[in-house]
Amino acid sequence: MAKNVKQHAADAPLRTATPAPHWKQLRQGDRVRVLFSPGFEASGVVDTITPDHTAVWIHLDGGRGRTLLHCGDGVDIVPCGETACGD
Repeated sequence: MAKNVKQHAADAPLRTATPAPHWKQLRQGDRVRVLFSPGFEASGVVDTITPDHTAVWIHLDGGRGRTLLHCGDGVDIVPCGETACGD
């Protein structure tokens, strides 16, 4: 048996999850644009937000379904008021 094994290593997150400040302004029903990476984006409607604003469920437009996005995923979610969402 290994002597230096951490028994409860999975109890702590790998890194702290901190959403961008504008994620805290998102509300259910808001129209948003999701910026996945340069050249890849989609628009949709906010469905649900976790109380700490680290994860957001979005119904994507065009029948692309509902997706869960986390602040650590490397995506950005911006309200349509800040960008053009005229799909």
